[in-house]
Amino acid sequence: MRALRIEPDLENLPNVERTLLLTRLLAQSPMELAQHPGVTAATSEVWALFQLIGRVCDVYGREPLGAIVISMAHSTADILTVLLLARWAGCKYVPPIAPLFESVGDLKDAQNILEALFTCEPYREHLKTHNDEQMVMIGYSDSNKDGGYLMANWALYQAQEEITQVTQKHNIKLTIFHGRGGTIARGGGPASRAIRAQPAGSINGRFRVTEQGEIIASRYANPQLAHRHLEQIASAVILASAPSAEQAPVPENWRKAMEEMSTAAQKSYRNLVYETPSFIQFWQSATPLEEIKQLQIGSRPASRASTSAVDKIRAIPWVFSWMQSRFNLPGWYGLGTGLNSPADNALLREMYAKWPFFKSLLDNSEMSLIKADMDIAALYVELVPDRELGNSIFNRIREEYERTRTAVLSISGHASLMEKEPITQSAVQLRNPYVDPLNYIQVEAMRRLRSMKNSIGPEVETLRDVMALTINGIAAGLKNTG
Repeated sequence: MRALRIEPDLENLPNVERTLLLTRLLAQSPMELAQHPGVTAATSEVWALFQLIGRVCDVYGREPLGAIVISMAHSTADILTVLLLARWAGCKYVPPIAPLFESVGDLKDAQNILEALFTCEPYREHLKTHNDEQMVMIGYSDSNKDGGYLMANWALYQAQEEITQVTQKHNIKLTIFHGRGGTIARGGGPASRAIRAQPAGSINGRFRVTEQGEIIASRYANPQLAHRHLEQIASAVILASAPSAEQAPVPENWRKAMEEMSTAAQKSYRNLVYETPSFIQFWQSATPLEEIKQLQIGSRPASRASTSAVDKIRAIPWVFSWMQSRFNLPGWYGLGTGLNSPADNALLREMYAKWPFFKSLLDNSEMSLIKADMDIAALYVELVPDRELGNSIFNRIREEYERTRTAVLSISGHASLMEKEPITQSAVQLRNPYVDPLNYIQVEAMRRLRSMKNSIGPEVETLRDVMALTINGIAAGLKNTG
């Protein structure tokens, strides 16, 4: 047995060189390696996973093994690395490999990554073992956190178009896996409407989606509701796959308007979230982020690193904290600035009337806006130690909220938010009076907890119990977590 050491370190090579090296290694016959070839504490879990995949296949066959999803796929090399590790670990069968494109930049680069992947001979040989079928996952959560609501949705739409084109070019059967969460900011909303709004040719009878969090209970706890929901999804997939007027090419002036609006919206969003000094301090103080972290209710840690930086925090606590404090900021911020950037409002009304994607985007934003409450949010702003900072940032948020609400209603022609869905509108209006007192109690509990000198003791535990109850109650009342 001999261990193989690769110099220089793969992580320090540019992506092109990494891809070339991996391609060369994959083209070689599998090497006989030591049982733990160069495995370190940081890599032991990954190596053990691939060994487990090999054992599962040997003992139980291929059926229990689904696709290997590669989170934060930034390059072709990220996918080829998985294929190489599987071979080195002795896997006789390598499951399908599904890259997950999450940030706005990765979504825009997805076509180039896949083009390089499909022209790599070892990977094409891998695809042949899976009937030339490729699954590609797209992330709604991190793209929203990265670029804001409007830019994320437009980047996701374009990525699906381009991914479809490159797979058709190489005669590969595509399944797009939609990584949607429960809230609008994470791709939530009516599933049937979302499916019908996908780009032409991107579904073609093949559709996969995650169902997460509170959505599982609300859609599947009742057998009748579950049956109806699945019928709606099946119907939407069939209709979206059939030739129709909705499959016609998107007019160029609509695309130009979307490009202009999404760029303006992203600039506004990132200016607040990533470029405003002390915004992290505001977010941590004006939302129950730290209190949510202590609940231990997630399957993964709240952050990808020991920091609360926006680019490191996971999407669920990011959205959850804003939802709890009634800002609901990820579901709408920047949209108003974007919608106000084109001079031709008549064009936007035309897009709303004739383009399912744009209509779905605005209709979903109405749900985010109606669940937000700037008066309740103002109570949380009082928790920010630096009052000048708190008021300065909150004024910007409130102004953008009013700008967004006015623009959305103007384009849709609605007199009030959710006007065309009176049952949902009525449900929100009926629930809110019961949710509001929970927010008052939560703010007071947060104020007392944060003033405590000791982090342990009967009073602290009582207040944490109150926090847990209010967090659960607000989530249940708003029908959203993260």
